[in-house]
Amino acid sequence: MVGTRSMPAGRSCSTASRCRRIAPTPTISLWSRVMADLLIELLSEEIPARMQAKACEDLKKLMTDGLVEAGLTYGSAGAFATPRRLALHVEGLTERSPDRREERKGPKVGAPEKAVEGFLRSTGLTMEQLEVRAAGKAEAYFAVMEVPGRPAAEIIAEVLEKTVRDFPWPKSMRWGGGSLRWVRPLQSILCLMTREDGAEVVPVEVDGIRAGDVTRGHRFMAAGDIRVTGWDDYVAKLKRAHVVLDPAERAEAIRNEASQLAFAQGLEMVEDKGLLAEVAGLVEWPVVLMGEIGADFLDLPPEVLQTSMKEHQKFFSVRNPKTGRIERFVTVANIEAPDGGATILAGNQKVLAARLSDAKFFWENDLRTVERIGLEGMAEPLANVTFHAKLGSQADRVARIEALAREIAPMVGAKPDLAAEAARICKADLASEMVYEFPELQGIMGRYYAKAAGHDDGVPEACEEHYAPLGPSDDVPTGAVSVAVALADKIDTLTGFWAIDEKPTGSKDPYALRRAALGVIRITLSDQKPIDLRPLIAAAAAKLDFESLNGAFTAEELELLTGRRADISKTRFDDLLSFIHDRLKVHLRSEGIRHDVIDACIAMPGNDDLTLLVKRAEALQAVLQTEDGENLVQGFKRANNILTQAEEKDGVEYSYGADPKFAETAEEKALFSALDAAEKEIAPALEAQDFPKAMAAMAALRGPIDAFFEAVQVNADNEILRRNRLNLLSRIRQLCTSVADLSRLEG
Repeated sequence: MVGTRSMPAGRSCSTASRCRRIAPTPTISLWSRVMADLLIELLSEEIPARMQAKACEDLKKLMTDGLVEAGLTYGSAGAFATPRRLALHVEGLTERSPDRREERKGPKVGAPEKAVEGFLRSTGLTMEQLEVRAAGKAEAYFAVMEVPGRPAAEIIAEVLEKTVRDFPWPKSMRWGGGSLRWVRPLQSILCLMTREDGAEVVPVEVDGIRAGDVTRGHRFMAAGDIRVTGWDDYVAKLKRAHVVLDPAERAEAIRNEASQLAFAQGLEMVEDKGLLAEVAGLVEWPVVLMGEIGADFLDLPPEVLQTSMKEHQKFFSVRNPKTGRIERFVTVANIEAPDGGATILAGNQKVLAARLSDAKFFWENDLRTVERIGLEGMAEPLANVTFHAKLGSQADRVARIEALAREIAPMVGAKPDLAAEAARICKADLASEMVYEFPELQGIMGRYYAKAAGHDDGVPEACEEHYAPLGPSDDVPTGAVSVAVALADKIDTLTGFWAIDEKPTGSKDPYALRRAALGVIRITLSDQKPIDLRPLIAAAAAKLDFESLNGAFTAEELELLTGRRADISKTRFDDLLSFIHDRLKVHLRSEGIRHDVIDACIAMPGNDDLTLLVKRAEALQAVLQTEDGENLVQGFKRANNILTQAEEKDGVEYSYGADPKFAETAEEKALFSALDAAEKEIAPALEAQDFPKAMAAMAALRGPIDAFFEAVQVNADNEILRRNRLNLLSRIRQLCTSVADLSRLEG
């Protein structure tokens, strides 16, 4: 602490005269540049596989954020998980936080003594150590403090204890008499800093568990404690103790070994990335075994076998590539058994047989139902299944989908009767025993049952495909009947929830309406047939029977929904189309089309035909990527700005009457001719929906417009010339905006 601040002239406050200016030079200890590696392991009882990946992310973030916030830096960090442990490795960690200078503003000069005393207590300084500085129109006390750096071990201990105590497990438990909560009982903590000259245990204790340099290997195949000296030693000793720390390494080992076992039998493993990640989280030392499926079950649909084995046993399916049948399974044990896994496989096959017996019972029962009463008979119980309290039962919804699918069918090249037939049975499998047991098989079982009932001509496929696409990377239905039913299903869903004002808000979308909108977009764009959504939304709205559900509404709501449906169509369903446009923007941006280009095309008539809209956007983007197109936009904006300003000033609209006889310059006459020629090309091109040709004709105006502005003064002194030129600019605006609303383009 050096220097003092003199009292301003005329001041008589005795306390201010004791304030001193603190201006030390910050120093950084050389020790803060020394690097170390940090190893942390939290060993516990089994961590659920579904929680492990997120736990890795949380451990890494909480620890590294805490270390950095305390002033330490590091080179890299990685977190790993097994069923029994979370591990973190931090490389290049500074061993000490730097010294720092901290400034705090206190009370104004002249403030009550108690306020000043409280500030002094909070900073630990004396009055002589405070500074007086200008603070706005007054002066205030400032505390300038030198905070020395701290050893990394001290910081790590604090951050680790806080991380363990506040760890955000989705579910946690408390055990014994302690207060600590963890996903399963925490058994030990390993916390080690390693330098070139050796390793040091970081002294940290959490709820009676004191950190050390000891871990344990596999629960059954390794005995005793394992003392480690650093990261490399830790990983190597764990592997010798039958623990593969990296989940990606475990997953790859499972995939590779299972594929080899299948290949040796002339079979192939059915890929399932989600199951692979889950199984890798169930074992520390994966041992891959292949078992047989009983002959009684081989004729079950492969999807049934795959789903049953995945959901109940976490088995991988092994398929015969020649027949498509699932003939074997792969299971992953967590132990190397003395008998090579024979006992494990025998037990697994016994349990599997019991599970598959259930599946076979459901399958055969459902087939008997279909044979006896058909799929429409199977669907009858849906009348007692509520889809939504304000939208009726599943049967009500099926009736709406059937009527709408019949209207959509001619637009997509399907026979209306076939589309209606598929719609009537598309939800029937929801009443089946198989789908009740395995909901993820909805649609798939519908296809099987429809074929068993004798339906054909694309109807069985529609039962499965009308749910698609379920995600942005899923295939879209391609069969005409499937397309008709899929669009009817999704448009009914969107219209119904918009009618009752149940729209997505923020990140909440409980009825998957964003997915439904994206499905409508992807199906219509893939089908490439003109479909006007606005009349379809109106048709779907007309099919909503709110009167039969009056118990679900207040009198005011029922009056709004039934008595003023036109008002709803004008407001809520216009909003629905805007919602679909918003999803289209997201979809097209992912394909490289600029958002302002999409806006310029959405502003045009016919924007409810998404195929037409996208063709227009693609053509406009292509033109804008040329020099003529880019410069044309600038010329258009210049013309539009001049025209808009003149119309505001004069209080009139210059929208007609440009006469070439008043043209004075060659450039002005050339622009008249160019506009005439462009009109002759653009109008028929737009009529034929040949947007590239229309855009090219528009882009050809770039040269004449540029030349016009170079040679001609629009706001001439001669009022006749001025009006004529403004009307000429109006022709530019009208012609360009007949192709796209260029005023919405940026730049």
